[in-house]
Amino acid sequence: MKNLNISTETEISGSRIILEAFLQEGVKTIFGYPGGAIIPIYDALYDYKDQLEHILVRHEQGAVHAAQGLARVSGEVGVVLATSGPGATNLVTGLADALLDNTPIVCITGQVFEHLLGTDAFQEIDVMNVTSPVTKWNYQVTDADELSEVLAKAFYIARSGRPGPVLIDVTKNAQLQKVLYRDYTPCDSLRSYRPDPVPNVENIEKAAGLINQAEKPFIIAGQGIILGKAEKEFIQFAEKSGIPVAWTVLGMSAIPTDHPQAVGMVGMHGNYGPNILTNECDVLIAIGMRFDDRVTGRLDQYAKQAKIIHLDIDKAEINKNVKVDVPVLGNCKKTLPLLTRLIESRQHTEWHQKFKDCYEIERLKLISHELYPTEGEITMGEVIRNLNEMTRGEAVIVSDVGQHQMATCRYSSFKHTRSNITSGGLGTMGFCLPAAIGAAYGTDRPVVAVMGDGGAQMNIQELGTLMQYQPDIKILILNNCYLGMVRQWQELFHEERYSSVDIQSPDFVQVAKGYHIPGRKVVQREELEAGLSEMLHHKGAFLLEVMTGKEHNVFPMIPQGKSVSEIVLTHNKV
Repeated sequence: MKNLNISTETEISGSRIILEAFLQEGVKTIFGYPGGAIIPIYDALYDYKDQLEHILVRHEQGAVHAAQGLARVSGEVGVVLATSGPGATNLVTGLADALLDNTPIVCITGQVFEHLLGTDAFQEIDVMNVTSPVTKWNYQVTDADELSEVLAKAFYIARSGRPGPVLIDVTKNAQLQKVLYRDYTPCDSLRSYRPDPVPNVENIEKAAGLINQAEKPFIIAGQGIILGKAEKEFIQFAEKSGIPVAWTVLGMSAIPTDHPQAVGMVGMHGNYGPNILTNECDVLIAIGMRFDDRVTGRLDQYAKQAKIIHLDIDKAEINKNVKVDVPVLGNCKKTLPLLTRLIESRQHTEWHQKFKDCYEIERLKLISHELYPTEGEITMGEVIRNLNEMTRGEAVIVSDVGQHQMATCRYSSFKHTRSNITSGGLGTMGFCLPAAIGAAYGTDRPVVAVMGDGGAQMNIQELGTLMQYQPDIKILILNNCYLGMVRQWQELFHEERYSSVDIQSPDFVQVAKGYHIPGRKVVQREELEAGLSEMLHHKGAFLLEVMTGKEHNVFPMIPQGKSVSEIVLTHNKV
């Protein structure tokens, strides 16, 4: 690939090689925070202002979450720069989050000079051992001659197969060193690394046979569909099969939420029907999901009556948590069309009716009161319902972690893929604000950040990033004056012994005002619609704080240690 800026056989610094690699990989936006050990890269960046936009975050954890937000909405690789020592260690939470949620990130950390390695030099830390458990791959560069090849490998590993975060640690001498530069060659294969397994035709035929014989088949859509960019192929498969479709938290938006075959979310706070009917289906088709404990409940009582077909790109996930009858290994963008060709066109009308009956029970006992309360405190569900009605399923909604997250995932409406951005596997409070900022650089659609009063204070410093660069995001804080999910568990399982969950918050509107971000606080239900409308129609960033019920609980709920059949619908003690 021809270089964009320089002729070949020219001596340039390692720092410039890094930035040239970014350009060749199509990077437009970088999130980072400078420091002593990475100054040479930032010095080189001064000459790339017209080609690479650098967003100065207020904390390195925020940089990774911002890169995640960009990656999750765009499908591209997010890029982060950080210095050595505390700069590198501040990345760890974000890296762990990206690893568990399969988000492609490339982080470049500065490091002390090579001759100082192992001497406990100022801001030296063994970043390789620190980050090894939370990266898909990491590598330390001490010679600039390695950089092009290593960076090409980094981007390839981050985005290929089951995506994930990669960290490249570059010593200061390698950043300063000048070497003869040659054309950058993107990586498309590595010996002993097989990220895209070849589908097994025999297993696909077996899977099709089970599906064609099934009377009560059930599909659970995971994030692997979105990561594989296989939404079109998935919908074609689902529509030909006529099978009811549910989704995991991260699989949400792989199919429009109002699709005729959509039956809702599985998992601890998922919908009633998809959960209990998991233990009634005769064939369970899991696509790009990993049978997380929050989805399965008690494994010894999970879908024991069903034949299980598992489509996944990662062999390590097959039979890891749930023993499957037919594994279909490979990228579902390739395996789904092969399966679709072999299945019969069906409707499963009576089976769909069971899901509708279950939904009606959930609607009468819970949903109508959550979305359309007539008295009492504002519910999180009604806030999300109003938001849906105003955004009409067009927005990207980024949520933090807690009760508001589950309400958002339960009640949001999406027309487009890559619309539900949240921290799934790690459950990182503080994810939302920086991730929403990053998402704004990866999409032209409206971005709404929904967070609780606890998570809002975890990375509140990123309001400074929002102030400086002014991405057009809307911040919606659902404030119940508690660490709500922990309080809910203490109420239900620990005899209402509320310990360290009564969190005090600042005046969020005034805090935002200090960052030159306008805002409004809603206390009464009568103010809610006008408040949301003002937030959404304001040109630029806006913060809306809505006071919600202090001791409201999120239901349905599968109590810990219980099976999916034991899901609880009401607010009675579990």
